[in-house]
Amino acid sequence: MGHDEGDGEGARIAGVDEVPADDSFLFTVRETDGGDEKEAILVELSDGSIAGWLNYCMHWTDVTLDSGDGAVRNGELVCRKHAATFEPDSGVCTHGPCEGAELDPIRVEVRDGAVYLVDPGYEFVQQGVDTDPVDLSTSPGSRVGF
Repeated sequence: MGHDEGDGEGARIAGVDEVPADDSFLFTVRETDGGDEKEAILVELSDGSIAGWLNYCMHWTDVTLDSGDGAVRNGELVCRKHAATFEPDSGVCTHGPCEGAELDPIRVEVRDGAVYLVDPGYEFVQQGVDTDPVDLSTSPGSRVGF
């Protein structure tokens, strides 16, 4: 992962300046093999680099770390459900019911002031998460007839 790649590999997630210095940045990815959408977060580390993690606690994997208002408290990623804490650089749980477990990483790369998704297992969907309810009356293949 050289600094001078410049080949445009990966989808742009956000500008580095959009990632809060003391909190997390929420985005959505899709698994390239199965097509399931998942939430992910970017975190700026103390050295200025950016780490990417799937946005799920290792204790209960249906619980998100960042539910829209950030997941960083006192320099650590925190799960609100049972207060598990994770190191933002390694993803290792340092306290809580899943102590010793590690968050699932998402490979990202910083180039030209922006963060790019370079993980072959995922494709970028959007910043944030899809919070709009699905309108079945207009979706293709809907079984609702009027």
